[in-house]
Amino acid sequence: MLIKVCGMRHPENIKAVAGLQPDYLGFIFYPPSPRYAGELLLPEMLEQIPAGIKKTGVFVNTSTSDMLHVAQRYQLDALQLHGQEGAAQCRQLKAEGLEIIKAFAARQGSDFANTRDYEGNCDYFLFDTPSQAHGGSGQKYDWHLLQDYRGTTPFFLSGGLGPTDAEALRAFHHPQLAGIDLNSRFESAPAHKDVPALQAFLNKYRQSNPPL
Repeated sequence: MLIKVCGMRHPENIKAVAGLQPDYLGFIFYPPSPRYAGELLLPEMLEQIPAGIKKTGVFVNTSTSDMLHVAQRYQLDALQLHGQEGAAQCRQLKAEGLEIIKAFAARQGSDFANTRDYEGNCDYFLFDTPSQAHGGSGQKYDWHLLQDYRGTTPFFLSGGLGPTDAEALRAFHHPQLAGIDLNSRFESAPAHKDVPALQAFLNKYRQSNPPL
């Protein structure tokens, strides 16, 4: 199972979380977010991240040219799109050699019909809790809704996953479940992850969910 830790910003915290060997580290380039990396994140801060961890930029309704500029500056491996980005934009970005994760809000089962145009244009989907803030709400949604997703693109489970959820995740099954996305409920402050809590959770989670 893939593990993504999102909302990173501080150099020592980045280094500590990278030491836990997640598959992805996420950096938010959406100014309204309390985890906005922006000018505080210098490219050299990401040079310490091992090559096996994919550096992921998170964007909301950003132009293709601006995303490619940021991707080049920070040597990103993946882009996670949380706005109204269309399938054509995803396809264009994917053609640039970037891995594309497209986020969708899970409100009701019929929402998964919105993913159909994106099949083949994204590497992964990410199903998150509906939020005006485009993620990072710390709230869960009803995972049973995901049984209505019958697409072929694998997905990340996101939305309010916290230190006590390892057992519930162990019990959840879906043929396209590829990994989990961890963020606000593992923080001591916005953009600062509680490393001991994260390590304890990952140790327990990995016992029954071996890496892909």
